Amino acid sequence: MTGAAWEDDVGLVTLPGGPRVRGRRLAEPASPADFTLLLADGPTPAWSHRRIRWPDFWIPLDRADALDALHEAHRRAHAGERVEVGCRGGVGRTGTALAALAVLDGLRPDQAVAWVRAGYHPRAVETPWQHRWLRVVR
Repeated sequence: MTGAAWEDDVGLVTLPGGPRVRGRRLAEPASPADFTLLLADGPTPAWSHRRIRWPDFWIPLDRADALDALHEAHRRAHAGERVEVGCRGGVGRTGTALAALAVLDGLRPDQAVAWVRAGYHPRAVETPWQHRWLRVVR
C-alpha cells in the first residue's frame, strides 16, 4: 500500500514539509492506512500501528515511547506512507499528536497549535498541559 493515495480527504492535513497525514476518531470507519498511531483503547487496525498510552485530556504517560512513536510516524509520512493518528474523540489527543508532527517538521509549538487548529479542528490541543507538552517534542 505504501505510496497509494488516500480514498478521501476527510481529516487530512498537509504537514509543513509536504506529506499528508490523517487525523480521525477511532470509532469512525476509515480507509486503510499504512501506519496508525492509536492514542486510545479501541479496535486494532489490520495494518501496521503503534499504541501510545495517552489518557483523554492529558499527555502521554511514557514520554520516550510517545516521542519514538511520533518520530516513526513522521519518518513514515515523509517516506510516502499513508499515516494516520486517532483517538476516541479525534480532537485533543489527535490534534496534539498532529501538532507534534508539525513541530518535528520545523514549526514552533505555538505555530503548530495555530496550524492544527486552522487546518484540522478549531479545538485541537484542548488543554494547557497538551499545549505545554509540545515543548518537549524534538
